[in-house]
Amino acid sequence: MPQASGFSGFTVMWLGQTVSLIGTAMSRFALTIWAYEVTGSATALALVALFSFGPTIIFSPIAGALVDRWNRKAIMIMSDLAAGISTIAIFILFTNGQLEIWHLYVAGAFASTFEAFQFPAFSASITMMIDKKHYGRASGMRSVSESGSTILAPVIATIVLVAFGIGGVLMLDVASFLIAMGTLVFVNIPEPEKSNLGEKAQGSIISESLFGFRYIWARPSLLGIQGIFFLTNLFGFISFTLLPIMILARTGNDEVALATVQSMIGVGGLVGGILMSVTGGPKPRVHGVFMGMVLSALLGQVILGLGQNIIVWSIGAFMFMFFIPIINGSNQAIWQSKVQPDLQGRVFAVRRLIAQITAPIGILLVGPLADGLFEPAMMADGVLAPIFGNLVGVGTGAGMGLIFLITGVFGALGGLTGYIFPFIRNIEDILPDYEANPKSESVKDYQIPIETEPIVTT
Repeated sequence: MPQASGFSGFTVMWLGQTVSLIGTAMSRFALTIWAYEVTGSATALALVALFSFGPTIIFSPIAGALVDRWNRKAIMIMSDLAAGISTIAIFILFTNGQLEIWHLYVAGAFASTFEAFQFPAFSASITMMIDKKHYGRASGMRSVSESGSTILAPVIATIVLVAFGIGGVLMLDVASFLIAMGTLVFVNIPEPEKSNLGEKAQGSIISESLFGFRYIWARPSLLGIQGIFFLTNLFGFISFTLLPIMILARTGNDEVALATVQSMIGVGGLVGGILMSVTGGPKPRVHGVFMGMVLSALLGQVILGLGQNIIVWSIGAFMFMFFIPIINGSNQAIWQSKVQPDLQGRVFAVRRLIAQITAPIGILLVGPLADGLFEPAMMADGVLAPIFGNLVGVGTGAGMGLIFLITGVFGALGGLTGYIFPFIRNIEDILPDYEANPKSESVKDYQIPIETEPIVTT
């Protein structure tokens, strides 16, 4: 049976994964409503999110090592199958009237564990399927899928909920996983040849899991750019965790205002993803990364902090997300061009861990910063009100607005930092692209001490 290959093959795979993303988002939307109706607890919803996200971070290094060992198409099929099994289990429990909140914790953790394989396998597969000049476009298309699912999923899920209930949504989710797996069957994903460094890096599963840390640590340019992502992501998580709370606080619990602002986040990401998929992003790619960070922070976070009405908030939300696909797509293209294909599973998994570990850190900081410091300080009689009141106003929600303003300024400074240090700014010149023939690589260009155990700091 002939299989699609090259960019057309990637497009087929992308379409299947897009359908899967929409199905997953629909289930999460419907189950969130069910969980809140049953428990009425924000803590219960937070635990569902934690169990659905945490294992992906924890198991990323091991998943990345296995991605480089195993067939990447089979891994993506396995990941989709595991997600489908968890949804089927929830469906059976729900239809029999036995579904409890803790079942969502278990199912979320099970699916999240296998989801740890999806990102490194998908990213590494793209490298083998398309030319380097299309890396930015491919990442933009992925952003279109993610943003499109955030817009479409609640609408479709609501319609299905009214017509068929939660069971109907869950069955559509199962169908979406089957479509994703089916498209993978008809796609040719070449397996990478072993590079010189890849052969030297072979060892135990623990050693190979830690290899991604060692690889990045040995390349200051990659470490530097990922360090900037760590900081800007941290500032982003701190502020955007507060977004719904700030909007509700400053509008007197106006749910329409919140829905409007959140919808503009999806629209901004969709438009930015389309632009990235059409143009491939700025050249050199570092401009897409660092200037994108600066503009996203200043035109997004800062505007959201300064805004005191739905129009300004909507503009800020749109501009923040508009630049995210450009930032991520440009960064993804750099890593895909520089890291040898047979090492991308474990390196990309660690890269994702470094970027996403900021989520729980940011979430833990939000409460003390908002409730304990900035909100009281921005009341009419607060210590910061005379200083910042003319910028963000005073009263309920103003402290959170100030947090947006501060994190936006620091986020912009983080992007500018990339231009300050030559070893980061010139990453595309300092690090050579991987060779088409992996055996022709100069080992000294990539040499790191394979024979010694690394020291991994957290």
